[in-house]
Amino acid sequence: MMIQEQVDFLFLLQRTGPVARAVLAVLALFSVWSWGIILSKLLMLRKVAGESEKFWKIFRKGQTLSEIATACEALRFTPLVPVLASAMDILQPNAGRRTQGAVATKAAASTTTLQRMMQRSAAAELTALEGRLMFLATTASVAPFIGLFGTVWGVLTSFMGLSNTDSATLKAVGPGIAEALIATAFGLLAAIPAVIFYNLFVQKVRNIGAQLDDLQAEMLAIAEGNGL
Repeated sequence: MMIQEQVDFLFLLQRTGPVARAVLAVLALFSVWSWGIILSKLLMLRKVAGESEKFWKIFRKGQTLSEIATACEALRFTPLVPVLASAMDILQPNAGRRTQGAVATKAAASTTTLQRMMQRSAAAELTALEGRLMFLATTASVAPFIGLFGTVWGVLTSFMGLSNTDSATLKAVGPGIAEALIATAFGLLAAIPAVIFYNLFVQKVRNIGAQLDDLQAEMLAIAEGNGL
């Protein structure tokens, strides 16, 4: 019966050289930082999704914008509330100030200003949600190459050591190559979760962006319906 030996990573780590250890330390730093971002983003986006759902329920049931804004004050994570607040800053001061001869001019100016302010607020909120995602993209792109560098360096060192021996057998070169390949393994371990969760978070942020677009369309329709 064939006995398969298990890979002893601790043993391999103990036998790695200074360059390989530096590479593994960098990869460990990338991995720990990435997982910190992943966990924090998961918690935040979960809160954003829950509060966004509550926001739309309040928005659909609300009778007036003031009533909606008051009911949404407890929602602190969804970006829909700041965008609504930016719209309220434009809509509320204009209430009751229009004259009969300037309705058309004010309507065009107010609609343009309202759209611009909501777009600016939405862009700021999406930028905040996308914060630190670039590090995940960087980890996904760079970590495999860092690991490959460690592997190439380890293989190079192994063959240079073999050049000083009389016989070059698989038994002699095997341990050195195994030590070198551990850097590639660590690089993939750091990169794969970063790729998966980066794509997941980008999709969630896009969904939130679509909701912000819907809110802008709703507020512009309300503004135009009120002649603002």
